[in-house]
Amino acid sequence: MTVHEFDWPDRVVVGTVGRPGERTFYLQVRTGGRATSVVLEKQQSAALADLLEELLDDLSTDADHPVNVPLDTPLELVDEDPLDPPVDPLFRTGAMRLGWDPRTLQVVVEAFPLEEAEDERLGEPDEPGQVLRVRMPVGTARAFVQRTRGVVTAGRPECPRCGLPVDPDGHVCGPPDEA
Repeated sequence: MTVHEFDWPDRVVVGTVGRPGERTFYLQVRTGGRATSVVLEKQQSAALADLLEELLDDLSTDADHPVNVPLDTPLELVDEDPLDPPVDPLFRTGAMRLGWDPRTLQVVVEAFPLEEAEDERLGEPDEPGQVLRVRMPVGTARAFVQRTRGVVTAGRPECPRCGLPVDPDGHVCGPPDEA
């Protein structure tokens, strides 16, 4: 298995390419001149931000935890820049794993490729050929959550009547159901 590992990255963000309604989401990590991107679904991005915030909140309330976890995003870590070009993804993400590394006192995010091929004999997925593993400090993780939530909500506005996304070319929704 090939492990694309980033420990204490210079940058780790979720960003998009494309116009609202047609955006592709990417998890991008950079250390020095080395950058790696993987494709995410919008829902994966939102779930990752939610679970990461939950982990950080749990760590911040643990009196035995050796790291001071910020409750808010440190201003110096706010990142609103676009993705670093070129955005050439390694793979489309399937499973993800989130954890805490007590040795380095960092949050760990792992992304595995979406595997469509299964071992026909066993009916189990093959072991992934590669993984993106990112270890980041807690302040960077808070900034990641803030940015990811902003990126996810920056898409198409919702129709106030039906709640579905409004396309750039307009939106037509039928009359509300009458009971």
